Parts: sequence; structure tokens; C-alpha cells
Amino acid sequence: MDKVKVLEQYLPTQAAPLIGRWIDYFKCEFKISRNRGTKFGDYRAPYDGKGHRISVNFDLNPYAFLVTTVHEFAHLHTWNEHKQKAKPHGTEWKNNFKKMMQPFFEKDVFPPDVKQAITSYLNNPAASSCSDLTLYRSLRKYDAPKESIHTVEKLPLKAVFKLKDGRVFRKEEKLRKRYKCVEISTRRVYLFSPVAEVEVIEEGDFK
Repeated sequence: MDKVKVLEQYLPTQAAPLIGRWIDYFKCEFKISRNRGTKFGDYRAPYDGKGHRISVNFDLNPYAFLVTTVHEFAHLHTWNEHKQKAKPHGTEWKNNFKKMMQPFFEKDVFPPDVKQAITSYLNNPAASSCSDLTLYRSLRKYDAPKESIHTVEKLPLKAVFKLKDGRVFRKEEKLRKRYKCVEISTRRVYLFSPVAEVEVIEEGDFK
């Protein structure tokens, strides 16, 4: 099957041809991956006879898939220019991300709120990666609704929730940027990102 046709299943249609050309130009192995709870995408530099490799989670909405894809290609481009001398999300990467995002801005691929969030993110030297919360929240608005799935920041204090691995937690107070949450079975304290996706449960369901 033509790679652009495959990409159109995951990306905004008008973005797919350019991403297809990048895959060929950079001689990159591009993989559409299963969901990985800790990251949206991944770039691996050439190593042990293997070339550039990029993977992006299959279940992202089209705008999040595109932002993640450009994010990873900016890593590839930065590696080609600087090898290991550049910081992962340093000035060189930011400049490449900004340049590589420009064609999609010119095509008006993104809704205005997402475009504004990307622009703000790129102009914020403190933002180290696509974990930027403003950008993440704007992208999440375009996800398909997920029944019973919520972000930690939307839960009331003392709400009980579980992760995909089955562990159950109670939400406590916010500590700076993250929320303190107590694992029910061990009483251990963990810090959760405000935008971590969790499943709400009733306390009686786990007793």
C-alpha cells in the first residue's frame, strides 16, 4: 500500500505527502507503534548497522500525530547536523522543529488554538519537550471521547482512580506542578502529571 495512503489514516490529509517525502529523503524507518503510556513518539539515531528510526503511537488524534512526527523528525535532522553535540531539546532542535513545522502552518493544517499553542511552545525557552502542558491540553481537545477516562487535574480531591496496570490511587493535594497521589495497597506516595490519563473508580469497587 502506498505510504501516503497509510499516513492519511493517521495524519491530516494535506500533511501526509510531505511526511512521506521526509521518510524517503532521510532514509528513515517509520513505524506506527502501539500505545506507550509514557511517550507519544520516539527517535533512535543510526546504530549497529541500523539507520534512523522513528515511531509514533497509532492512537493519537491527527494533530497530535503530526506534532509528534515533526518533533521526532526534528531530532533526526538535528542528529544529522550535530550528532551527539546538541542537547535533546536544545536550541538546535528547537530551530529545526520551528523550520520543519512551517510548511504545515503555511498549509493551515492546524486549528487556530493548536497553532497558537505550538507557536507559544516554540517561543518559550523553558519548555523542554512536547510535555508542554498548554500544547498537550490543546491537542487533547481533538481526541475522541474516552468513557471513564479523565486527567488527574480534572478529578476532585480524594478521588480514587486506577492505571492501565491495575494499580489504584487516591488523589491528594497539588505540589508545585504535580499532584501527590497515594497508592492504596502500599501507601506509597507518587507524583502525577496534571494531564496523566486515568480511569475513575468507586471506592467500593476495589475493597
